[in-house]
Amino acid sequence: MELQETGSGIAGMLRPFKKYMVESGIADTDQVVFYGCPGTCTPFVELLTYAVRDLPFEFIFVPRLDESSAKVLKPVAHVGMQVTSHAPETFDPKVIVIMGGLAMPNEPVTAEMVQEKIAGYDAKIVGICFMDMFRRAGWLEKIAFEMVINAQMDPVEVWK
Repeated sequence: MELQETGSGIAGMLRPFKKYMVESGIADTDQVVFYGCPGTCTPFVELLTYAVRDLPFEFIFVPRLDESSAKVLKPVAHVGMQVTSHAPETFDPKVIVIMGGLAMPNEPVTAEMVQEKIAGYDAKIVGICFMDMFRRAGWLEKIAFEMVINAQMDPVEVWK
């Protein structure tokens, strides 16, 4: 992989994701499936889907790798995109987004487990992480990402 662009702030993460999705070549109503940690990855998945809410895809969140617990994301007026209590009727991702939280040391998920889970799908693979998590965890060599967005959150300042 080669560096294609740099940005900053939330827009630096959302704009390339939206551009990728617009240019992905997947069809209307195709599924975009996010695999991530419950709780910590969920708000980022909601933010990413909000950025592409005008695209005609079905968005699904899978907690860790448990597809039996998958939920659909839908727009909620005056709020944004939200994970619903509804399971998808079918499961056939055309874009798979692996969230970097899964690569964190305290998560019970390995790159090999992710690769095994997604191997049966004919889908484009995208990674979205913070603080170079995929590289630090050695996942870049183990998962065939088509694109990785690596955002930085440094420094984090707390003022009182």
